[in-house]
Amino acid sequence: QVQLVESGGGLVQAGGSLRLSCAASGLTFSNYVMGWFRQAPGKERKFVAANSWAGAITNYADSVKGRCTISRDNAKNTVYLQMNSLKPEDTAVYYCAAAPNMVEMLRTPRYWGQGTQVTVSS
Repeated sequence: QVQLVESGGGLVQAGGSLRLSCAASGLTFSNYVMGWFRQAPGKERKFVAANSWAGAITNYADSVKGRCTISRDNAKNTVYLQMNSLKPEDTAVYYCAAAPNMVEMLRTPRYWGQGTQVTVSS
């Protein structure tokens, strides 16, 4: 079965950086669009970033554009989210997601990880 396992979350001060990782198994990684979503307390889960298997197509939410970079290592079946200049409003549970195409990724990806908590203190 497909498994997506996130790591790298934690507590960081405003202005700091974190790199999230998501290790995928049970799927042909290079065939999937990989992405990140986040859910803040009491709010809906929202799209953060995604890229296609070759990185040719990359999408970012406006709220993170210029501060976050998504990348992937197809040899390691891993996708990363580098987050810089973090703000308290970035505090959320961050979820890794996989979808066969960008259209599905931007709607409802079929595969999800369990999430990793990111907390940004002011």
